[in-house]
Amino acid sequence: MKVLETEIPKGKESVVYLKVANLPTRTEIDIPVFIYRSHQPGPCVLLSAGMHGDEINGVEIIRRILDCNLNFVERGTTICIPIINVYGFLHFSRNVPDGKDVNRSFPGFKDGSLASKVAWNIMHHILPLIDFGIDFHTGGDQRANYPQVRGDFSDTNVLDLAQKTHAPFLVNSSLIHRSFRQAAYDLGKKIIVYEGGESLRFSYHAIEEGVMCAQHLLYENQMIPQAPKIKHQSKTLTNRSWYRAPASGMWIAEIHEGDFVNKNQSLGYITSPYGDFIEKVVAEEDGFIIGLNKQAVVNNGEALINLGSIS
Repeated sequence: MKVLETEIPKGKESVVYLKVANLPTRTEIDIPVFIYRSHQPGPCVLLSAGMHGDEINGVEIIRRILDCNLNFVERGTTICIPIINVYGFLHFSRNVPDGKDVNRSFPGFKDGSLASKVAWNIMHHILPLIDFGIDFHTGGDQRANYPQVRGDFSDTNVLDLAQKTHAPFLVNSSLIHRSFRQAAYDLGKKIIVYEGGESLRFSYHAIEEGVMCAQHLLYENQMIPQAPKIKHQSKTLTNRSWYRAPASGMWIAEIHEGDFVNKNQSLGYITSPYGDFIEKVVAEEDGFIIGLNKQAVVNNGEALINLGSIS
């Protein structure tokens, strides 16, 4: 195996650097890529995070994987990228400095925008090497996601990968134009997405679940000899819907991420700072709370709750 003219030896971890661009100070911005190639043949798996720079739970998941040598597999190869969007990470931002979203910039251009350059490097130097992978994300805009794995389950191979993670929830999610998942699919590679926690805050529950999902995925593909005990049976959610604020005001949630709710159950309410009105938010069907807005003050129409259901 060769990456960027670097020969990757068997039985040893190698680090290569994708050179993207420079800061205005001329400081180089590189994306470190940690590769471990075992002595035995097997699949090549990508574990990536930090596509959005403020989604730090994924960064910590891969840091723990590297710190504990969980990427040292007995069969096959692991490619770990803790931070894809180094620019966003440095600026506590979802996007790169020009405001573009890396995850809507694939397949990218070598001489394009910053986001496009990052996407091009991943597309040309990493994706051709892998068989499948898991991309770690968190909720954005002060929304917290309960640990879940997403993929387009119309592809049975993607559903099979998701099931092998033994995540609490498996959520059917169609491919999005110009996304990382779509670009991988176009190359015949299967990428699933792990979501857990919220941006710019560590959620230790989400981090621990994410590490276990990676271990289970490696174990189920016969790359490591053992994995943590399965804690729960995954629930596959085929439908999901957002409940939006019926008015502007203060959002008082009465539920938590991961809760099961019944149809007609009160989920919370919007009130004013002066207590002169209350607008209730009520479940329209049975389901699970897989995403929850943590903001105290919201505007009319803002997303409050992501409710997943089993059809």
